[in-house]
Amino acid sequence: MIAPIAGGSFDGPRLRGKVLPGGSDWTLLRSDGVLELDLRITLEADDGALIYMNSFGLRHGPPEVLAALARGDSVDPAQYYFRTAPRFETSAPKYAYLNRLVAISSGDRRASGPIYTVEEIL
Repeated sequence: MIAPIAGGSFDGPRLRGKVLPGGSDWTLLRSDGVLELDLRITLEADDGALIYMNSFGLRHGPPEVLAALARGDSVDPAQYYFRTAPRFETSAPKYAYLNRLVAISSGDRRASGPIYTVEEIL
């Protein structure tokens, strides 16, 4: 399935802004119940700088937890595995550090859409 990304926002200590419409999340539900996620979006920092982000990840868990997520129920993210590895590309000098870092995110699937917490690996 390909899910279009209509927008969103992000906020952190070094970077904040919005997710521009036009990106997509390519998902593949494997026969073993693991959901593969392939996210491709453009971020716009609050100063107008553009940042491309792609992220590959996996989501899986006990069948009853995944069924609750599918119904749109609120589920504690500790009850299932939802991790991605985002990569960034930008020509904006202020954000050039993004081109040189490795990050991992943990996800929380909500009825309104996923929430990602992105951490730089030091």
